[in-house]
Amino acid sequence: MSANVDLIRAIYDAFATGDVPGILGRMDPAIEWHEAENFPYADNSPYIGPEAVAQGVFLRCATEWDGFGVQVDEIVDGGDTVIALGRYVGTYKATGKTQHTQMAHVWRIAGGRAIGFQQYADTLAVARVTGAV
Repeated sequence: MSANVDLIRAIYDAFATGDVPGILGRMDPAIEWHEAENFPYADNSPYIGPEAVAQGVFLRCATEWDGFGVQVDEIVDGGDTVIALGRYVGTYKATGKTQHTQMAHVWRIAGGRAIGFQQYADTLAVARVTGAV
């Protein structure tokens, strides 16, 4: 396993335990974070910098969902590009509906930090859970 895979695995482990400083500390100060087109949190995408990601994405996940989580099924080592495949879980508070949404994350790494993130997700599934459709 490469150091880059270890970095990304550590980010997901920190997310699972609610260790936001542990996540943000592994990001480059100028990380460029892209939410999937038509995803609810894509309204300010791209988010630039860890604080923008924390406020625009993580805070919303924490306050709008019960039990929001990322279940990573596979991590693909592509050197400076690492891909995570899995599912989002959680119950959207406003609708009471639960998700099991397919997702893929493409991470770009440089200098031992995450410098880029691109989310791909089943946005129709999320729209149905959040009541957007």
